[in-house]
Amino acid sequence: MGVIGIIFEARPNVTSDAAALCLKAGSAVILRGGKEAFHSNMAIAKVMRDALEKSGFPRDCVALVEDTTRQSATELMQLSDYLDVLIPRGGAGLIKSVVENAKVPVIETGVGNCHIYVDKSADIEMAKNIVFNGKTSRPSVCNALETLLVHKDIAEKALPVIKAELDKKNVEIRGCDRTKQILGDCVVPATEEDYKIEFLDYIIAVKVVDSLDDAIAHIQKYSTGHSECIVTSDYNSANEFTARIDSAAVYVNASTRFTDGGEFGLGAEIGISTQKLHARGPMGLNELTSSKYIIRGNGQIR
Repeated sequence: MGVIGIIFEARPNVTSDAAALCLKAGSAVILRGGKEAFHSNMAIAKVMRDALEKSGFPRDCVALVEDTTRQSATELMQLSDYLDVLIPRGGAGLIKSVVENAKVPVIETGVGNCHIYVDKSADIEMAKNIVFNGKTSRPSVCNALETLLVHKDIAEKALPVIKAELDKKNVEIRGCDRTKQILGDCVVPATEEDYKIEFLDYIIAVKVVDSLDDAIAHIQKYSTGHSECIVTSDYNSANEFTARIDSAAVYVNASTRFTDGGEFGLGAEIGISTQKLHARGPMGLNELTSSKYIIRGNGQIR
């Protein structure tokens, strides 16, 4: 790629992960982390820069912007003469700001309003386990479940079983009127906003839907293009869901938590791309490279 810029927020592991991946892919990297982990970022960057110098590489192959003000982020977004690509990693606000304001090509990553749809033919025990894992194994990450859709024909049986499992982690349920009728006053009435956002917490939005078409329509309206799942025993429903849902990762009978570079066999990842060009889904080394054609001839003309 050349020079890759990474703007990220709280997690200091991004400093080492991103720098190592960019170097392995043959690129220099400029890192701009948030103030939350500033001292950790500084320490990690120093170790890596010292190691580069000892190994005969320019230490500036890895650079860390030490100014954590908004101005430094804005300036990084404008460096079209120096950066070949910019990758934001963080919450919806950061990613939106980079996509809207950058003059550098951007690979959009991260925001995950992920859905699981429990079809009328679903195995309820399987659905319970997939929902519990998707929501509670690590709720603060982008591949965690945020919205549960349940077919009306199975809702009265499935929802109490799923709720009992979610209760083990004290998950707050924000549901539609039909969800509240089935589960009672423990359900917080869901608002339109609840179906749009990443909770990144022990909170889940739930909706009872009339059909597979309704579930797909809901996902198409609210999805951020990250990861969606159908739990079903119906082969045709599974095929229709995977054909019509346009997200980076679409699952049949498996947790959305598998959307990860390591789980996909890619090794470390730079992020989860939710766009379509040029990378989509977990981004490993291959997605951090571009192509150059070298043609050797002996006088050919066209």
